[in-house]
Amino acid sequence: MQNGKLSPRAAARCARGAADVATALVASLGIVLAGAVSGCSVDLLKPGSFDTFKQAAASSTVTAPSASASTGAANPSRAAKPAPNPVTEAQTDEPPPPPAPVASDEPAEPGTPALDRVVASVDGDPITMREVKDFAAQHGQPIQTDDFASSDAAKVAVKALIGEKLLEQEVKKYDDKVDDAQIEKYIQQLRQDKHMSDVEFRAQLQASGMSYDELRKRARLDIEKAMMIEQEVRAKIDVPDTDIKAYYDTHKEDFTITKERLKLAQILIALPPNPTAAQVSNAQKKADMIRARAAKGGDFGDLARVYSDDESKSNGGELGWFAPSDVMDQILAAVEPLKPGEISAPIRTSHGIHIVKLEEHEVPGLVPLNDVKAPIRAQLVDQQSGAQLEKWVESDLVKQHYVETMY
Repeated sequence: MQNGKLSPRAAARCARGAADVATALVASLGIVLAGAVSGCSVDLLKPGSFDTFKQAAASSTVTAPSASASTGAANPSRAAKPAPNPVTEAQTDEPPPPPAPVASDEPAEPGTPALDRVVASVDGDPITMREVKDFAAQHGQPIQTDDFASSDAAKVAVKALIGEKLLEQEVKKYDDKVDDAQIEKYIQQLRQDKHMSDVEFRAQLQASGMSYDELRKRARLDIEKAMMIEQEVRAKIDVPDTDIKAYYDTHKEDFTITKERLKLAQILIALPPNPTAAQVSNAQKKADMIRARAAKGGDFGDLARVYSDDESKSNGGELGWFAPSDVMDQILAAVEPLKPGEISAPIRTSHGIHIVKLEEHEVPGLVPLNDVKAPIRAQLVDQQSGAQLEKWVESDLVKQHYVETMY
């Protein structure tokens, strides 16, 4: 590359795989964009994302995967009311001077092991055949040949690895934009999505061979990646209201609720069987105190983790979704009048005193457009991220770095 541009030969080689690189990277970065609910992404390309390389010619649209996790609470019927779940019991265009080349297009010296041969470089840092083959194998598409010039799979892997290294360089610009509070919040969300207490989470982390400090480093990198993609890709995509309305009108079945459901969280102050008047009074005072703190803006999940006697406390009191018929009569009567986000007054049942938060309430019928504008906009942004990422990598990043292929 010279003067910020690829050499003609390198440009021709790189251009052929630009769409492949962009699409593969969007697929992998979708994991980060999904909110990191399924764990740290660690690498820009996750195992499994390599499969999307082969689909690049057909589409550059990749939607970030949705998060799916168990609710962490049982869903017993109204007839069976077990104790564990009382609620349900009822930069510029001019790059710096190029570094000294570390490889050239000259044939390798006789006797040079094929796996040590340099097949590409980014800013003077070589990429060897071994790196490419390891990269491809890690993503489920092993390369069986040393003749990269005649192997489409090898070319795609080289280009994807170049794209990854370019993004690794870019993400370093965000090193000073992430603080400890963001990292801890990220890890806390990760633990909650796994429905684990802090002790359980740390035990599993230790069993996996990863220290907490290592997890923090990976969390920082994930947050930096998300910031980079949000600023350089997603923020530059404009979705007009007309597109949102058109999507809504053609997908109304996706926004039609057929069954009523309640999403609940609770804090339980447990009482023993046949409690004394003093026990009931003390439990009521404690429940009133907790309810008052929640009403003043205290985080319900944090309060549940500190005060709740229910097993759901490790998940911030989250119980999940239930049909009205699966909820105890006392609880249902208290939460039905609430609006999503509101918290009930303390409710006495045979298990103790409950403080219940109505998180969401799905009522049968077509959901109004205004209620789903945000998720539709996010989905349409996801669908356009492939083209925007390709544009950013091909039009901006490549001009700011020195890239060469040598096969």
